Amino acid sequence: MKSDKLLILVTNDDGLEAKGIKELVNVVRPLGRVVVVAPSDPQSGMSHAITVKNPLRVKKMYEENDLVMYKCNGTPVDCVKIACNQLLKEKPGLLVAGINHGSNSSTSVFYSGTLGATLEGCINEIPSIGFSLLSLDSNADFTAAKSVAGRVISKVMENGLPRSVCLNVNIPNGYPDEIKGIRICRQNKGFWREEFDKRTDPMGKHYFWLTGYYHNSEPEADDTDEWALRNAYVSVVPIQTDLTAYTMLDNLRQWKL
Repeated sequence: MKSDKLLILVTNDDGLEAKGIKELVNVVRPLGRVVVVAPSDPQSGMSHAITVKNPLRVKKMYEENDLVMYKCNGTPVDCVKIACNQLLKEKPGLLVAGINHGSNSSTSVFYSGTLGATLEGCINEIPSIGFSLLSLDSNADFTAAKSVAGRVISKVMENGLPRSVCLNVNIPNGYPDEIKGIRICRQNKGFWREEFDKRTDPMGKHYFWLTGYYHNSEPEADDTDEWALRNAYVSVVPIQTDLTAYTMLDNLRQWKL
């Protein structure tokens, strides 16, 4: 018999053992039936990658009233796909991803496994939210992040989200009283300037470590996620699965390709 309780799918890219996902589960548990499907190990930077050359394996790790937790050896997007296709008997009413350890603002959305999972939920017409805390500390304090997550989730449940639109929520690192508020923002224009640290192994062969830094192309703009986070505000950016540059369509038609 189908339950009237909301079915909530929880995932992340830091792995099932990460503190952030455990804190997010604590936020959503009072709201309905919770199913967690998360990677077996950290999958940061996986973006929207899927596994096509190796078998996917899923293992149930924990179960009690209205909470089931699985780990999957695939990517965050794999976790969403296998949950919706194999593990769940109905479509979730909500997908939440995170709480990620580290920022996913601006163009990081293109690399983030957390946002890859969020967008996959959106593609499947599930109201979806990705949460990130600006701390890479594995034992970070998630007090403020949990409060923000609860507030945003409540509003999404109350108001819904348009089809093909999901939310990218980034939370400054700090105590709740240090956060000035929540700002609805646009994505900052910028890019990661990659650098590669060239090294030599004991066999004399070269290898590279990816390094680099974020270049903000509009540091003075006060309506972006980067500005909000830099000024102790939570940033909420609506993002969409439709990447069409509509303003360019008429221009391209004039090219007579």
